[in-house]
Amino acid sequence: MLLKPQDVVVALKLASSPEPRPPYSQLAIELAMSPSEAFAAVERALHAGLLVRIGAVERINRKPFIEFLIHGVPYAFPPDRGSLSRGIPTAHAAPPLNRQLSQGNEPPPVWPWPEGNVRGYAFSPLYKHAPAAALRDHNFYELLALVDALRGGRAREREMARKELTSRLQSSR
Repeated sequence: MLLKPQDVVVALKLASSPEPRPPYSQLAIELAMSPSEAFAAVERALHAGLLVRIGAVERINRKPFIEFLIHGVPYAFPPDRGSLSRGIPTAHAAPPLNRQLSQGNEPPPVWPWPEGNVRGYAFSPLYKHAPAAALRDHNFYELLALVDALRGGRAREREMARKELTSRLQSSR
C-alpha cells in the first residue's frame, strides 16, 4: 500500500484539531475531498504507522509521523515550482516562519489560488484542495506551511520548520 500526499494532509488535519476525528463526511467537507477519499487516506496512514487507532479514535503516531514529515515527505512529495502567480503564501512566507525570517526582495512561494492576495512563485501544495482547507483552519494552515518549508526550503528554513513542527506535534493530541 503506497502513501499518497492526501494521507499526510489528512494526518496533519487530525493533528491540528484537539477534538477526536470527526465523521468521514465532515472531514471530507473540511478537506474538500470525498468521504471515501478521506476514509482511504486514514486507512493508508494507519497501515503506514503514521496514525494509530486507540479504541475507535485515530490519533497521530507522534514519533513516526514526525520522522516521516522531516525525512520522508521532502523526497516522496517534492514540490513543483512554477512561474509568478497569485496565491496564498506558504513555507517561509507563511506563519509561523514569516514572523521569524526576513522575507528579502525575492517573490515568496505561494500556492496558486485565484482568490489569493500575494504574488509569488508557484509552489504546489501537497494536495490540490489543501489551500481551500487551510483558509478555513489557521492551525492546519501553519502545519501545512511548515511541511512546505521542509519540502522546499533552504537549510535554515528547514531547520526552523523541523523544530517548530516537532514542538507542535509533540504537544498535540
